[in-house]
Amino acid sequence: MPGLTAPEPTSQGSFFQRYLLPGFALKGVIIGGGYATGRELAEYFLSQGAIGALWAMVLATVIWSLVAALTFAFAHATRSYDYRSFVSQLLGRGAIVFEICFILFSILLLAVFGAAAGEVGASLLGLPKLVGTLSLAILIAVIAGLGERAVETMFKYVSTFLYTVYAIFLVLALSRFGERIDQTLQAGGMAAGWPLSGLTYGAYNIVAAVMILPVLRHIGTRRNALVAGAIAGPMAMLPALAFLLAMIAFHPAILDATLPSDYILQRLGSPAFRFAFQIMVFGALLESGVGVIHALNERAVAGYLSRRPDAAVPVWFRAVLTIGVLAACMFVASWIGLVELIASGYRIMALVFLATFVVPILTLGAVRIFASRASDPVAGHA
Repeated sequence: MPGLTAPEPTSQGSFFQRYLLPGFALKGVIIGGGYATGRELAEYFLSQGAIGALWAMVLATVIWSLVAALTFAFAHATRSYDYRSFVSQLLGRGAIVFEICFILFSILLLAVFGAAAGEVGASLLGLPKLVGTLSLAILIAVIAGLGERAVETMFKYVSTFLYTVYAIFLVLALSRFGERIDQTLQAGGMAAGWPLSGLTYGAYNIVAAVMILPVLRHIGTRRNALVAGAIAGPMAMLPALAFLLAMIAFHPAILDATLPSDYILQRLGSPAFRFAFQIMVFGALLESGVGVIHALNERAVAGYLSRRPDAAVPVWFRAVLTIGVLAACMFVASWIGLVELIASGYRIMALVFLATFVVPILTLGAVRIFASRASDPVAGHA
């Protein structure tokens, strides 16, 4: 609702909280629903040729950095640390359109994460798929239910593990396929459509910036927000770059692989690393799932406080909400066919996010941010 004031930010946080945590969180939400399997990298980047893939990735990274920087600065300026108050400040009554699509998109993501976790459990340990799904749901419920500090700690340590695995992945790929990668890059290859691919990928994935608003409460100044957003783009894309370089060694054959990650892991010939990589994928799903649930939780908390501003949020509130949302999304949605129904409208939702978030933050949001006085952190508050 316009005029809703989100809770004040906490006292200015540490260097990690101000500059790195937003990037870790952005990467965490994007990777599980995006490039963890490599399929999106093949479709949006490598399909444009080896050189075209790199340029498309650069363009997508610039878009992520630009939109994230403006999003973080706008959230700081308007004290909007949940997605509902953010889009209300940005769009006014038009926020309802964004929120409907956002909730549908969240249902789709959580259902997909649950299914993917089931596949990881079956692949690694031969467990029934339900075990992997339940394990992910329980971990998400525990971390999100414990609140902000647990969420931030999870992003810190899971992200460190994830970056380490991708770094090892790149080293192994360069040592075993380096000559093939170099030959493919030397041969060139740049499709005319690389700008459109980079623009499309960058625009529809950056809605994740709205999901991670709760972790921005440590940002103390507009400059902090702009810098954190600018570096969040490269931080979120670095694992994808490592993955893409390995995939280039097998271009164009890898374009037809259902799971490019498994395609490469089989050729690396290391069962131990394949196991570690699958654990990392599970961690990426955990990060993404917690990011989505935390965004929904903070929206609900803001709504609760708007109705009862003098009351404290009950300890059980987040835990019960988390369990209810996860059960509805991971299990019920699949049983009634809602996932397929929502997925059929995925492209429409992407266009809605472009129209109700990306374009407005690049135009209306930017004007409000830079029209406000640097000395007044809440200038521009509607």
